[in-house]
Amino acid sequence: MKIKLLSTFVLFSSQISFSQTISGKIVFNNYTIPNVEIINSNSRTLCISDANGNFSITAKMDDTLLFIAKNYELKKIIVNPFITNDKNLIIELTLKAEELKEVVITKIPSIKLSKDAKYEQEKLAQYALEKAANRPKVIGVNMGTIDNGIDFIAVGSLLGGLFKKEKEPVKKERPTIPFKDLAKTSCDQSYFLETLKLKPDEIELFLEFCDADPNSKNIATSNNTLVTMDFLFKKNLEFKKLHTPE
Repeated sequence: MKIKLLSTFVLFSSQISFSQTISGKIVFNNYTIPNVEIINSNSRTLCISDANGNFSITAKMDDTLLFIAKNYELKKIIVNPFITNDKNLIIELTLKAEELKEVVITKIPSIKLSKDAKYEQEKLAQYALEKAANRPKVIGVNMGTIDNGIDFIAVGSLLGGLFKKEKEPVKKERPTIPFKDLAKTSCDQSYFLETLKLKPDEIELFLEFCDADPNSKNIATSNNTLVTMDFLFKKNLEFKKLHTPE
C-alpha cells in the first residue's frame, strides 16, 4: 500500500514539475480552424495549428495558453490535469462580432414614469391650476378668491424646482475605452508598420497579444498617448521574440 501511494505521489509531482506535450484540435461550430497561433505565455513558446486545426505545444501545470486567430476572439486556458489527460482535446473558438462602421441615433420621445416624484409634484401643481380655473362661480356670493387667479404656492414650487435644476452641476462620466480602440486612435498605421516593424496582417494579432496582458486595462483607463505608445513598444519586443525562430 505504501509503495502504491509513493508511486502516485511521484507521478503527480512529475506532472507538475516537468513540461508535457498538450495536443488537440481547434474548431468553430464543428469546423476546424487552421493557422491559429498557440502561445505559452509562461515559457514564451509558440506553435501554429495545421490545415486540420491540430496543434501540439509543451506546457507545465498551471501554464497559460493563448489561442490567437484572425476574426476570432482571444481564447485563454490554464493547463490542468483534465487537459493533460484528455486524449481528444477540443478547443472551441468564438467568432468576433461584426463591428458597425456607423451608428445612426434617432430621436426618441422621452417617457416620464409615474414613479418619478418630481414629475408627480409638477403634475399635481398643474392640475391645481386647471382646477382653479374651472371652478364654478356662485353669483352674488364673495368666495374670497380672484377669478382666474394664480396659485402662487404652486408656481413658487415649480420655479424653485427649475432653479434647483439649473444650479445642479452636470456630472460627466469618463467613458471607458477598450484597449484595442485606444491603441488604434493613439497611434496611426505608420507607427505599427515603421516604428514597430509589423506586417499589415500582424497588427490585429499583435493587439490581441497586448490585450491579453492585464496591464492593458490600466493603460486603457489612463487614456494617455505616450503611455500607450511606450506599452506597445515594450510588448512588441516580446511579440517579436515569440515569432523569431530559435
